Order: sequence, then structure tokens, then C-alpha cells
Amino acid sequence: MTRVAVIGTGFGGIAVAVRLKQAGVSDLVLFEKSHDVGGVWRENTYPGAACDVPSHLYSLSFAPKADWSRRFAPQAEIHQYLRDVARDFDVLPHIRFGTEVLAATWDDDDGVWRLTLAGGGEHEADVLVAATGQLSRPSTPAIPGLDRFEGTMFHSAQWDHGHDLTGERVAVLGTGASAIQFVPAIAPRTASLTVFQRSAPYVLAKPDRAYRERAKKAFARVPGLLRLSREGNYFSNELRSLGFNTEPRLLFAHKAAYRKHLRAAVADPALREKLTPTDPMGCKRILMSNDWYPALQLPQVEVVTDRIAEVRAHSVVTADGAEREVDTIVLGTGFAATEFLLPMRITGRGGCDLHEQWKDGARAHLGTVVPGFPNFFVLYGPNTNLGHNSIIVMLEAQVSWVVQAVRALRDGRVRELEVRRDVAERFDAWVQERVGHTVFAGGCSSWYIDEHGRNTQNWPASTLTFRRRLRRLRLEEFEPSPVAVAGGARAQD
Repeated sequence: MTRVAVIGTGFGGIAVAVRLKQAGVSDLVLFEKSHDVGGVWRENTYPGAACDVPSHLYSLSFAPKADWSRRFAPQAEIHQYLRDVARDFDVLPHIRFGTEVLAATWDDDDGVWRLTLAGGGEHEADVLVAATGQLSRPSTPAIPGLDRFEGTMFHSAQWDHGHDLTGERVAVLGTGASAIQFVPAIAPRTASLTVFQRSAPYVLAKPDRAYRERAKKAFARVPGLLRLSREGNYFSNELRSLGFNTEPRLLFAHKAAYRKHLRAAVADPALREKLTPTDPMGCKRILMSNDWYPALQLPQVEVVTDRIAEVRAHSVVTADGAEREVDTIVLGTGFAATEFLLPMRITGRGGCDLHEQWKDGARAHLGTVVPGFPNFFVLYGPNTNLGHNSIIVMLEAQVSWVVQAVRALRDGRVRELEVRRDVAERFDAWVQERVGHTVFAGGCSSWYIDEHGRNTQNWPASTLTFRRRLRRLRLEEFEPSPVAVAGGARAQD
């Protein structure tokens, strides 16, 4: 029997657990540091939190949901969906809640992973799957004096729901995907709200709407209608891969839509100039909102583009010398996305430290396996992020591939699976060469790029290409491994 340990219970962790159970793998444990499933959708409870991928596509193919409330689901509904999937597919009995994995070490002699758990516990597994995602660790900006601020301060991913912003002077740092959702939700009740913008994002109108009851019934009752909606959304988004990954000039229609949206929403030419991006479209994440621009025109809202020089006990000072007194600072500064799997320590064959191996940038073959780390798989790993389609598509391709690998181990075709270094290096060279020709290489500073200037996040091709690459597990891409033979003896592959 093959023992599998999974770290994390977001989309990736739940999906791989379901598919492993369906493949007959029953010795399965999921470790969750919190007391509920949901990953990023459990953590991000800020006002206005919602998805920017259509609901029918931002859901697991084996668990379709016909009664989404809206075309773009809000956070609480997605979180409940993940709870429902974990319950309906009997994953919950396999989860150890309130259990953080601090470290995992490969035992060369016994050929197993030994996990160190918070509180001193240990666990042993034949296979380790890391499903912690890329957006799990909030990023705090390095601004002088930020740690000396005496008012209230919190990150959008750690929203303080017990703190009332009514009548307060609020400063928001950042204009990313979270900020454009929570700023419109909180701005009307503040005395003043100052948005400190480092760079203006491209914001498109969001084609959102509530689903009528008759539409929900039709999705539930008409054979194939829900699948048709999902596939329609998928292929419509997939066409955008050409603009992101092949010829950025093909994003001209999206750029025209952005300009139209900005002109229609913002009449003041000075404000419109502030809100006009200077980076190439797609170099950073393209956002969608219908209320971001209106919120920025409320009389109590100010957009500041001057660099923050320092934070004082009760104020924020910009490079032009202006000082603005504030009661609360909300950090909309995203996540430490390039710091994969931290703060866990992962030690592979021969005592190799994963983070030391990744000191010049994270990399993994097919975004999933790493040389020197047998029977170890990463979901939503290096270079699997997208700018044009649903990450669920990528996750399900990885999950299917991981299940094939676990079945090969369970069936005795191999004892260990460690990707060959030459295979991984060829793949990484292909990824980095390709990503250099994508819109992500437009020269802007983004969370896609690590401190060395390496894009560790984005997949530089279509999801169809990714799915094709992961359709079949190729054992020839792995190191020769002992295999099971008749009578229980071992032979070299």
C-alpha cells in the first residue's frame, strides 16, 4: 500500500485527494494548519472579495455546480463550494486540521518522507504532495517606519473584521487585485481614504451578473448545458493565450476596451492621467471591476502617485514632503509568491535543501517535480500561473499526472520517481526561453519576477499545451529505479 501525504486543502489539495481516492489510494492524509478547508479562499475574507474567472470554469470538472449565484462568484460562495466538495467526496476524514508541517525529509535508506509537525509530532509517507499554492504568504512592503505605526494596520489577506473603519482616515497601500475589490467596499464609510498607487493597473469592465433562478434550473436540468457554458468560457479565455504568449500586439482589443472603460468612468483628465498605466498591457495582472473607478472619484478619496518616503506614528509621508495623517493602514500589497513552500524546510536525497537548490529561482519539471526529490510533487508550482485562463485547468492536469505517478508506485512498476536532471534542465531552458518572448517580459516590476529577475511564476504557452505535456506520465523521464518483481524481490529498471 502506498502512503500519501498532502499539505494544504485548497483547490489543489482537495482535487488530488478526490482523484487519489477514486484511483483506490486509501492511505491518504491531508495536513491543514487551519481548522477549515479552503486555502486562499478561506484566508481572503476582505470586503468585496470575489473571483475574476467565471464560476462555471472556476470549479472542478468532476464537481460541477449549477446554482452559482453569480457569473463571478464571491469569496464566501467559493469557500463553501470547497467545503461541499470535501464533504461530498468524503475527503474530510482524511484531513488533520490544526496541523502545520514544519519540515519534510527524504530518508535515503528507507525510501520514505518523514514529516515534522508543529507541536513535535511526526508522520511518515511514501509520497509527498505540496498543495500550498503560490498565494499563501502575505507580503509586507519594506517601507521605513512601517513597523512603528501606532494606528491599526493589517494586510488584506488578514482582514481585521473587528475593526470598524467608519469615520476613519484610511490609507491603502497598493492597487492590485485585492485593492480594487476592497477599496470600493470600504470607501463610502471612511472619513478619508488615500490610495497610494505605485503603478496604475489595467482595469476592464467586469461582465458580472446574478444568475436568475430559471437559469440555475436550466443548468441543472438541461443535459450538457453546464458543460457547454464551462467549455465556452474556457475556449474564449484560451484564445487570449495568443496575445499573452505569442504576440502581445494581439491584446489590442483588450487595450481598446480598457481605454473605453476608463474614458466612460473618469471625466477628470488629471485623475484619468493618474490612472493610465505606463507598463505594457498584460505585463502585470489585468484586473476587472465596475466600481473601482467610481470609488476613486468619491469626495473623500485621493489617489497619490508619489513614492512613500516613510511611515510615522500616525501618518504617511511621501517623497514630495506631504504628510497625511491616518488612523488605519490596509496593506493591499499581495503575496510573497516567488518564495515557494516557505517557511517549510524540504530536504531531498543526500540532504539537499530545496530552498538552497532554488536560491537562484524556483524551477520544476512541468511545474510539478524536482530533481533530487523523489516521490515529491508540487501543485501550482513554478511557472504554472496564468494570465489568460483558469488555474483550475492547470491544477487538474497536474492532479491527473500525479495520480498516474502514484499508481505506478502502488502497482510496483517503480519504487521511486525522481525526475532526471537533464530532463528538468531542458524543460526549464524551454520555459525561460519562451517566457522571454511573452508579454510578461515587458520590463515591468511584478510579482511574477523574483529578486534575480527570473520569471518563476508564469506558464509561457497555452493551457492546451500544458495539458498535452501532462497527459501521460513518461517513466523514461525519471531516474532508473528499483521495481517489484515476482516473489517480492527487486530488480533494476
